[in-house]
Amino acid sequence: MTLPMSLPRRVWMGAAAAAAASLLVAAASVQAQTAWPSKPVKILVGFPGGSTPDMAARVLAESLAKTLGQPVVVENRPGAAGNVAADAVTKAIDDHTLGVVINGNLTSAKLLNPKLPFDPTKDFHLASLLATAPLVLVAPADQPPGAAWVSAMRAAGDKWSYGSVGIGSVGHLGMEVVKAAVGNLQAVHVPYNGNPAVVTAMLGGQIQMALVPPGIALPQVKAGKLQAVGLTGPRSALAPDVAPLADAGVKMNALEVWVALVGPAGLSKAAQERLAKEVPAALREAEAKQKMLAAGWDVQATSSDGLAARVKDETRILGDIITARGIKLE
Repeated sequence: MTLPMSLPRRVWMGAAAAAAASLLVAAASVQAQTAWPSKPVKILVGFPGGSTPDMAARVLAESLAKTLGQPVVVENRPGAAGNVAADAVTKAIDDHTLGVVINGNLTSAKLLNPKLPFDPTKDFHLASLLATAPLVLVAPADQPPGAAWVSAMRAAGDKWSYGSVGIGSVGHLGMEVVKAAVGNLQAVHVPYNGNPAVVTAMLGGQIQMALVPPGIALPQVKAGKLQAVGLTGPRSALAPDVAPLADAGVKMNALEVWVALVGPAGLSKAAQERLAKEVPAALREAEAKQKMLAAGWDVQATSSDGLAARVKDETRILGDIITARGIKLE
């Protein structure tokens, strides 16, 4: 607005004050729009309370609440191997709903089920790779160890079987990666309802191998009931006495279980920037790292780009196996 120079001084002063007030209001409005979080933050988890993804989410929530200045609440929405909660995250529009997902939700889910209601490559903001855990290839204790066991597995052909928690699970796909790395392996897949059932079947002689988390494998190994052939990833503080499978002659791409923090693709820039700053700081504190380790996780707390790279690499690896083996959800 332009005022004529002939107006009295009091009019000029009033107009200047009004303009200043208008600028302050505008600045406050911008701040209100960009400050994040402005209310409690919700983290959806697609698995029941007490599961390892749930425990990781709760450690994160507790640490984040201290720095964000708002409550951070974990809400469990189990179903479809975590895809129910993942889909809910993609559809959130309140700018305060996030999700802790497992690798399958971002990598293999769409490859296994083209009808999945969300697209992992388009519908998420990838915030951070929170933590990883290796898988342990276990076998009966009376089998030969290491490279000798791999030779025995090859010689057994389709007389040997392996267990997993279901078609498309990381234990299933991971064993197919192992088979491809070794070559000429015919071990047959047998799905079970949970890792405890897998271990029970192995102890009973129904199957001869499986990929399971360290928390499931190590008690049986220490008790002398199973042997740890090797890890599907590099050495880990979660299983310090178990060597990588490479030491047994299995040269394969590292494959681990992991959890990640995601938001909907439309998550505000303010939220993205705040999470990029606070998530690594929260999880790298000594107390949080120790709690994650106790829950079976090795903290990573990467950048958004770090998570995106992990998703891209693993989608390629699993995509090759899914295509080569013709794996699909029934």
